[in-house]
Parts: sequence; C-alpha cells; structure tokens
Amino acid sequence: MPEKTRNILTEAVTSGDRRSIFHRYGDRPSYSGKEKFIRWLLASMGHLTVMVTVSIILVLLVDALFFFEKASFIEFFTGTKWEPFGQPKKLGVLPLFSGTMMIAFGSCMVAIPFGFGSAVYLTQYASPRFQALVKPVIEVLGGVPTVVYGYFALTGITPLLKVVFPEIQVFNALSASIVVGISIIPMVSSLSSDAMNAVPNSIKTAGYAVGMQKFHVVTKIIIPASTSGVIASFMLAFARAVGETMTVTLAAGSTPNMSWNYLEGIQTMTAFIVQMSLGDTPAGSIEYYTIYAIGLSLFGVTFLFNFIATTIVKRFREVYK
Repeated sequence: MPEKTRNILTEAVTSGDRRSIFHRYGDRPSYSGKEKFIRWLLASMGHLTVMVTVSIILVLLVDALFFFEKASFIEFFTGTKWEPFGQPKKLGVLPLFSGTMMIAFGSCMVAIPFGFGSAVYLTQYASPRFQALVKPVIEVLGGVPTVVYGYFALTGITPLLKVVFPEIQVFNALSASIVVGISIIPMVSSLSSDAMNAVPNSIKTAGYAVGMQKFHVVTKIIIPASTSGVIASFMLAFARAVGETMTVTLAAGSTPNMSWNYLEGIQTMTAFIVQMSLGDTPAGSIEYYTIYAIGLSLFGVTFLFNFIATTIVKRFREVYK
C-alpha cells in the first residue's frame, strides 16, 4: 500500500470517521441465510447438550425414586453391608463406595507422581526432539481400551505382585489401582503440561535474570504459577478413576467389603452396575433399581469432584497479559 494512501486511512480511522472506511461500521451483524443457519446450528448443539444432560439426570432421579420407595434412604447411605440378593436384603452402599475410593486413591498414587513428573520434565528439561518422541507415547496410554488394562492386570501385574506379596488374591485392589493409575497418567501429564506452557516466558527469564538456577526457576516460579491447572488435572484424574469400569470389573473382583486391604478383592460402584446389567436381573425388582440408585450416587460423586476442580481453577487462576 502506498505511503500516502496508508496515511489517509490512518487519519480517517483515528479521527473517528470510521464509516468512510468500514461501510458497515456500527450496523447489526449480517442476517443472511447462511449466518442464520450457522447461528441456529450452533444454538441447537448447545441446547442439545443441555437437554441430554438433563435427561440423564431425570432418568436417574425417577428410577432411583422407585428404589427408595422400597428401600430405606438412610440405610442405603449409612449401611455397611451390601447383599442385594440375600434375604433379608442388606442395601448399604458404603462397601461399594469404599471400594471405589480405594481404586481412586490408589490409582492417583500412581498417576500423579508419574504424570506430573513427566509433565515437568517434558516442558522444562527435555529437548524438543525428545519431547516430540515421548509425548505421543504417553498419550497412547489414554487410548488403550480399559478391558485390555483389566486383562493386563490379571495376567501381568498380579503375578508380579504375588512374588512380593504371596498372600495376595487373584482379584485384588492393588493391581487394579496400578493399571487404572497407568491409564490416567496421560490426563495428568497433558493437563499439567498445558498449565506450565501457559506461564509466560518473561516470568521464567526474569528468574534467570536475577541469578536463579534451573531447578529453582521450575520449583519457585513455573510450578507455583501453574498451580490452578495442575491441581485441576489431579482432581479430574481422580474423578476419572472414580468412574473407571471395565478395568476394576476384571481385576478387582466382586466382593464388597470395607477392609481397605489392597491385597483382597473388592467391588466398586461401577463394577456392580456391570454385574447387574448382564440381563439376569428381572426388570422392576428392587435389585434392578439398585442400578439407578448407585448410578445417581456415582453421578453425584463425579459432579462434586468436577465442581471442586472448577472452583480451584477459579480461585487460584493466574491471568497474564
């Protein structure tokens, strides 16, 4: 663009005479048929997402109410025995909840150190070539089917654990926790890496400018500045472990108990839903409606942890300009 023309345009824009340059300046957006269709399509997608979520909640609520018409609400949430097939029926969900928390905490003990450590190394220490090689390998772990992890726990992890712990059972919480932890390493690593990469380079170089070493820059500047994203990755990984299904169904067994012994078999809430969904339970029975009561409880737990993660992000979020 010639210098004279550029000066004329600049003067027109800065003087406030924008309409002479932008003929639609200040007008409403275009309401052509294409834009109306795009606006309608995007709005439909947003509304459909909300409708699906609300529909799931309504289905769980309605069928869970049928369960609580036949069973005690207080016994369900405070009972320590889960025997829905016996007589009399004992419908305390705490053993299933205990097994779910065992898997969630145990898997996080595996996923958080390895996932966070790999994120720190790949973003702060590794060369670009090594990072390009290793990062896809880590992300592949998230694409392995969970049923494969379950069989890997039975045929690979449990025999190795039996060498160290001869008394370990074939179905046990320890091997299930290890493989669930392996499966959620990519989530912790990816989200933590994104949080660290979001820290501006100017802050990091400022640390070097005052004479800080690499280790202190990482531990005193990078990690504290990305705390909100890192903690959110931990919480989301925990929620992901709570909802794990096939791995714990195959590896952890189907014995509800509250012993918190990782060498014994347990049963989680998701594993029981799988057990009850095999088609042997008559529809309309109290055993059938336990699926919805447990599903609603599981939904509440995962929603709670996602809400906590969102709150932490908002509370500790650092905004850089």
